[in-house]
Amino acid sequence: MYTPSPARYDTMTYRRCGASGLKLPAISLGLWQNFGFGSVFANAEAMCRTAFDLGITHFDLANNYGHPYNGSAEENFGKILDRGLRVHRDELCISTKAGYEMWEGPYGDRNGSRKYLIASLDQSLRRMGLEYVDIYYHHIHDPHTPPEETALALDHLVRQGKALYVGVSNYDRTRTAAIAAIFRELKTPFIVNQPSYSMLNRWIESDGLDRWALENGVGIAVFSPLYQGFLTDRYLRGIPEDSRVGKGSTWIGSQLTPEMVAKLNRLDGIARSRGQKLSQMAIAWILHNPAVTTVLIGASRPEQIADNVKALERPDFSDDEIARIEEILRAP
Repeated sequence: MYTPSPARYDTMTYRRCGASGLKLPAISLGLWQNFGFGSVFANAEAMCRTAFDLGITHFDLANNYGHPYNGSAEENFGKILDRGLRVHRDELCISTKAGYEMWEGPYGDRNGSRKYLIASLDQSLRRMGLEYVDIYYHHIHDPHTPPEETALALDHLVRQGKALYVGVSNYDRTRTAAIAAIFRELKTPFIVNQPSYSMLNRWIESDGLDRWALENGVGIAVFSPLYQGFLTDRYLRGIPEDSRVGKGSTWIGSQLTPEMVAKLNRLDGIARSRGQKLSQMAIAWILHNPAVTTVLIGASRPEQIADNVKALERPDFSDDEIARIEEILRAP
């Protein structure tokens, strides 16, 4: 039987999510890849246990994780809970999402309808064997459903006790502000937006989402912090055959140009001068943004999780380091 490390809370940093009372670890574990059907269960379980041993209390899922067998990541996570983590349920913050295509027919396609969102959470709770999730997200904005309907559905689930907090994902500033106004009127505990963000993908800055979130007490939980693996040491000297780009399993492989490789190597030089790997500096750089609550990392093996958590050992940046990083990032 699994016994978690007694030192699991000794070194992890926890940040308040927006203006809410909920604290999240600075680094959280996302279960998008390597936890669903076809993944090695023992490895998935080892990754979850390693994360918890390191103080990562937040595990982030979605109804469609495990594609093409939607829901299989939640099913596997339910089994992992049963094998030693469930007894620690009150130490965990478990989130799931709904919004993308999930099941056949008009009620399970990409939408934000009341029918879809309520049915989907019921399915997710059954797959994981839970009575509630801590955070329930609308996964992507639906232009065909009134935001009032989406907000009322999420509010209803909170009032039923099936979710403690709600959030949105992949919403820009304008859409976040619009639905936040509805949540304020309903007094729904809307606490977080989950966007993509990294050194190579800074849209939340140009959009103003991060500034809006900071000013309005909404947390930011960042996904894809390493830009599909670009911000690791995997591509500094070519394209490995077993990498995402090498296997053609990422949609941004065409961006790995000689200019991009040169940029990554320059960033790696700064990371090395800080005593870090490029991936660790990239995570620390995201957390340097005061709007960010937590960084959601993915992993394929336990060692990667431990490696990424070391980013917290050097959270500080000098003005010179920030200036040099900005110069590199702005280069063509």
